[in-house]
Amino acid sequence: MTPVQIYARVAGILFLITFVAGSFGEFYVPTTLIVSGDPTATFNNIAAKEWLFRLGFAGYLLEGLCDAALALVLYALLKPVHRNLALLAAFFGLISTAHFAVCEMFFFSGPMLLKNPVFLQTFSRDQLNALIYLFVRVYAYGAGLLMVFYGSASLIRGYLIYRSGYLPRFLGVLLGIAGVGFILKNFTLVLAPTYSSDFLLLPAPITVLVLTLWLLVKGVDVQKWEARVIAMRTIDQPSLT
Repeated sequence: MTPVQIYARVAGILFLITFVAGSFGEFYVPTTLIVSGDPTATFNNIAAKEWLFRLGFAGYLLEGLCDAALALVLYALLKPVHRNLALLAAFFGLISTAHFAVCEMFFFSGPMLLKNPVFLQTFSRDQLNALIYLFVRVYAYGAGLLMVFYGSASLIRGYLIYRSGYLPRFLGVLLGIAGVGFILKNFTLVLAPTYSSDFLLLPAPITVLVLTLWLLVKGVDVQKWEARVIAMRTIDQPSLT
């Protein structure tokens, strides 16, 4: 395989890992352990299933590592279309990953509160339940407050894919729609929480699955990618006149 096809396959593998690890760590584990409006039940679930709690966090760590690597790989794949926009998308993607890491820190605070004797002596059982529930709610709410960075990265990458010629345009359209969904979810959550719906995020998993399959099975059109690279180098060459 040519180097660019290797990049495409690596991107597909990273997308696949992020999808599986993210689905487990960000959705399955929190929805299994967190009982909405019931701090006591949430506390009991975390105490009884700490292994699942920690496994979910490990899943997020794996997802975060892959997201950081994807920032580089997607930049390498898309920079022949527009280097600065590809770099901007990489920056937005890294900011999104760092922000979610902070939110996960709040989520992981539960076991620390459960086992630290200082907290056990300072807070009553009900207070400790409420405190742990507060942290997991901060995680859940905070994860949506800066989705605009992830959405902007997806929107820019969708545009670059659409313009590339070496990846099919429908992938760019799908990724752009997913990016708009993240952005709308973010702003409705901030400006009009009543109208903020998870339905806006529905295009994202569909897009990731389609993009993953395409990169793993088809990759990129190597000849068109090389033509883009040559055109980029020609533009970057200083004029002799």
